Amino acid sequence: MEFQSRGRREVIGRFDGGRITSDGGGLLLREVDQRIGLLDRLAACFTDHRNPESIEHSVRDLVAQRVYGLALGYEDLNDHDDLRKDSTLALLVGKRDLTGERRVREQDRGNPLAASSTLNRLEHAQPPGAGHTEIGYIRPLQADCRG
Repeated sequence: MEFQSRGRREVIGRFDGGRITSDGGGLLLREVDQRIGLLDRLAACFTDHRNPESIEHSVRDLVAQRVYGLALGYEDLNDHDDLRKDSTLALLVGKRDLTGERRVREQDRGNPLAASSTLNRLEHAQPPGAGHTEIGYIRPLQADCRG
C-alpha cells in the first residue's frame, strides 16, 4: 500500500512482516533473571511426577512461561492458548525451537510452548501427601527451595 511521498522518500505500508511482537521488553526481564536466577529457584519448588519420556516442557519451562506471561500482562491462563505460538515468549522461556516445528506430536507443531491445560496442572500442584498429582509443590513460596 503506497502513501503520499515524504520529500524524496517513498512511504509504503506492507503487511508481510512475518512474526512480529509487542513484547520485546520481556528480553530485559530475561536478562535480569539470568543474573539473579529467580525462575530456577522458583522451579526448584516443584517436583515432577510425569513420565519423563512424555515430557516436552520441563517444570522450569512451565514456570518461566507463566511468570513471563504474567509480567507481560497476560494474567489469564487461557491467554496461553494463543501465546503458545509466540516466538518471543519461546525465546524468553529458553526454547531452542522458537516456532515449534520440531515438536514430537504433529498436532502440537507450530506451538513451541505449553497450552493452558498444561499450565493449569502446574498452578494446581499440591504439596506432598495431598494426593497424587503430576506436578507436586514442595515448599512454601517464601522459601528458597534449593536448600
